[in-house]
Amino acid sequence: MTDPRVTPQEAWDVLANGNARFVEGQLLHPQQSAARRSELSGSQAPNAAFLGCSDSRVAAEILFDCGLGDLFVVRNIGQISNDNTTATMEFAVAELGVAVIVVLAHCSCGAVAAAINQSSAHPNEVTPAIRRELENIQPAVQQEWLSEHRETPYVDPEAIDADAVGRRHLGTTINSLMRSSRVISDAVAAGRLGIVGCQYQLEEGRVSPIVAVGRLSVELAPEALA
Repeated sequence: MTDPRVTPQEAWDVLANGNARFVEGQLLHPQQSAARRSELSGSQAPNAAFLGCSDSRVAAEILFDCGLGDLFVVRNIGQISNDNTTATMEFAVAELGVAVIVVLAHCSCGAVAAAINQSSAHPNEVTPAIRRELENIQPAVQQEWLSEHRETPYVDPEAIDADAVGRRHLGTTINSLMRSSRVISDAVAAGRLGIVGCQYQLEEGRVSPIVAVGRLSVELAPEALA
């Protein structure tokens, strides 16, 4: 087990400050020089790991104004927790000594929209592989739908808040990571690791914290999960 080099709070603050620069258009583009490439040729020591959506508009290093060697990243459609992503996050914690995991949802997510469609009375045809992945998001769709609609289990895509579904799924992903990994849960309990779930606002460029787990202080957005 590799011990973190910074506290979860310190690791999160670096990312939060980087996103603030991104929002204001004052990027520093740190750690992107030839010297940095040479420095990292033999090893890496990131302080943060990132589980995000594969959406082309959600590039972690850009959103947080980071550079080479700063983030350990895994992305898939809808930032889904599965065996691969759990193993990747475990490696980041146990072998690389990261102090914070950021799980990032985003507004206008195509995977969430597709999961909503698959929960409707007349879903579109998708490939078996895509359907299996979307099934990880559909519980959040049903939770959001049934919180206000009890007349039918079939979702009307025009009558559901897709971004609210995304926030519910964000919480599910974090819970799944901790439930499926003793390495991650033990690190959180010991104060070595924090997890921050956020939703990215595409137009503003802002990363809004929705849920935080661990010994760190994070100002949550008004729409934070209860």
